[in-house]
Amino acid sequence: MSQVIDTPPPPAASPAPAEDPAVLAARHDLTVSGARPTLPAYVRQLWQRRHFITAFATAKLTSQYSQAKLGQVWQVATPLLNAAVYYFIFGVLMGTKRNVPDYVPFLVTGVFVWTFTQSSVMAGTRAISGSLGLVRALHFPRASLPISYCLQQLQQLLFSMCALVVILLCFGVPPRPSWILVLPALTLQFTFNTGLALIMARMGAKTPDIAQLMPFLLRTWMYVSGVMWSIDKMLKGKGLPHIVVVLLQTNPAAVYIDLMRFALIDSFHKSQLPHHVWLWALGWALLAGVGGFIYFWKAEETYGRG
Repeated sequence: MSQVIDTPPPPAASPAPAEDPAVLAARHDLTVSGARPTLPAYVRQLWQRRHFITAFATAKLTSQYSQAKLGQVWQVATPLLNAAVYYFIFGVLMGTKRNVPDYVPFLVTGVFVWTFTQSSVMAGTRAISGSLGLVRALHFPRASLPISYCLQQLQQLLFSMCALVVILLCFGVPPRPSWILVLPALTLQFTFNTGLALIMARMGAKTPDIAQLMPFLLRTWMYVSGVMWSIDKMLKGKGLPHIVVVLLQTNPAAVYIDLMRFALIDSFHKSQLPHHVWLWALGWALLAGVGGFIYFWKAEETYGRG
């Protein structure tokens, strides 16, 4: 009688240790989807998409009034109507036009320059939250959106500037060499507006309700920026603390408005400008432009998620 002897099964082979995911990704040249690039690489990506940014801005500007019968005429008519309302309320009813030479050119210049900043900030606030479909569908540097919206507002301002030149000539303000100062003033303001739009784009992407609050904040900012009245003349004899006077004169919106008035209007003298006005304009542009760009870039991988 044979005896069957049960032999134990051979021990199971131990599983191979799992390879480190980072090592595996490096071996196959894999990168994290949507990871934030370095700052120099991000700048290069934006430059490579400069044609998209300009084309997107132009398309948005063209379609803005496509449903209106007057079409692109509203690009000039809207700020002019705003200026007419402000002239009636502040110039006539409140009498702010007294002691302000060339008040109509003074007012229209202020309204146009302020509208450029106001519209850029509002557009930047909704740049990401209002374009989630595009952000989630395509891979591109997200800063392209707020920059393109600011470029759209710059194009809008250039249309308005044509109407402003006509107004200046109609009210007896002759062309003069200082008009060339419009170019550096607009460049600095565009840089400032773009930086501010980038800041608001990041904040608006995280908290969309900010877009509902911004009109109230912008309206308050407008009233303290000398859009409808001369800061220099209104402050005389008021006895306000020096710090209040400095804050009113050097707030960025007032600085860019005053520079444009000084460049375009013959009766707006250098004495009405704050001290070192060009340094203030440059400082605000660098602070908002560079700071806003870095602030936006640091959250690049979060846009469109969640």
